[in-house]
Amino acid sequence: MRIENNRVISVRELNLAAKQLIEGGLPLLWVRGEISNFVSAASGHWYFSLKDAQAQVRCVMFRHKGQYLDFKPANGMQVEVQALPTLYEARGDFQLTLEKMRTAGLGALFEAFERLKAKLEGEGLFDPARKRGLPQFPHQIGIVTSPQAAALRDVLRTLTNRMPNVPIVLYPAPVQGVEAGQKIAQAIATANRRAECDVLIVCRGGGSLEDLWAFNEEAVARAIAASTIPVVSGVGHETDFTIADFVADLRAATPTAAAQAVVPERQALRRHLAQQRRQLERAALSQFEQRMQQLDYLQRRLVHPAQRLQQQTGELHALQRRLQLALGHGLQQAHWRWQAARQRARRLQPDFASMREGLAHRAGRLKAALAHQWEREDARLLALHQQLQSLDPQQVLARGYSVVRDAAGRIVSSSAGIASGDRLQLTFAQGGANVEVRETRKAR
Repeated sequence: MRIENNRVISVRELNLAAKQLIEGGLPLLWVRGEISNFVSAASGHWYFSLKDAQAQVRCVMFRHKGQYLDFKPANGMQVEVQALPTLYEARGDFQLTLEKMRTAGLGALFEAFERLKAKLEGEGLFDPARKRGLPQFPHQIGIVTSPQAAALRDVLRTLTNRMPNVPIVLYPAPVQGVEAGQKIAQAIATANRRAECDVLIVCRGGGSLEDLWAFNEEAVARAIAASTIPVVSGVGHETDFTIADFVADLRAATPTAAAQAVVPERQALRRHLAQQRRQLERAALSQFEQRMQQLDYLQRRLVHPAQRLQQQTGELHALQRRLQLALGHGLQQAHWRWQAARQRARRLQPDFASMREGLAHRAGRLKAALAHQWEREDARLLALHQQLQSLDPQQVLARGYSVVRDAAGRIVSSSAGIASGDRLQLTFAQGGANVEVRETRKAR
């Protein structure tokens, strides 16, 4: 909003201009301070002041943002807030509108979490290819947690309900505190050294990021990665993720879910076995019934040897009669076929006398035609010979003609092509002569 010089403006216009300047000049940022004057309105929105030793600023966090926090803000609590600086126009109050809030120090924890996560992921500790499957029926289950943890009671109750006959070994370790990470790593190493369990549950109940931090330590992650026993991580609630979850062979959403993952449910197994037994009984009964039907069928087919011999003897006599009838009928049929073939052969026998007479007649006609053809060819040949004789240049020369050529050997057929003094060659029927032209005459 632009304000002209010397123009009187209203308070609302002033606050609106200030709001635009603040929101346009200050980005979304993180601010650290202590909560004071905290008020939770009936609408679910939170109003409080954030202060340090020198200053304070009013803050508001609306319900749709605050519902995702895993803690309840209170006076005196040191927090870090991500907020957008703005101005509440109605009162001209400068305030921070909060997007996120965390307890002070969580920023460093988050950064440490991300650094370690990136490091271990780069080393391949999160690779799904290295994760192992869990035994279907473990002989003994190990639990790494605090003996006083509520999560232990949940896990034990779940294991007892699902498979009460599986022994359980507790490897006690604190799950919160300064040395909790090292103790957890040592408990995992102890379980592997003793090698008395088929699967290992590492668990604790829910809590803040600081409460769960022991399971984000590198020592715990490397102990899980080095474990020869499959490890199930059941830390916190479903929304909580720790470094141990990424390294473990299986991540369970809760400690109870971890217990459910390592053992099958006894009642489900019983139902499955009962179903398998019923199927086996039905299959055995069906097979038995089929065999009984097959036995009945074979029994019906079973005949006394004497009865079988008598039956086969009757069949043999019947075949003999059929063979005799077939032989007699076959001979008669063959005789009839022979008679028919004989009659067809007689009808098809050629008339050699008529064929000889026709052949002689055709031979005479062929001889006469050949003689006539020879006469015509002789006459044609004579005519061609005479025509060739008449066209022979030598014959023309014999009648007194001659061939005249110039000095280059070209035929001279006209006096126009020669001149007085030219030398010519004359060719006669017999011999020739070289002459010189003394005079030429033009053609008339």
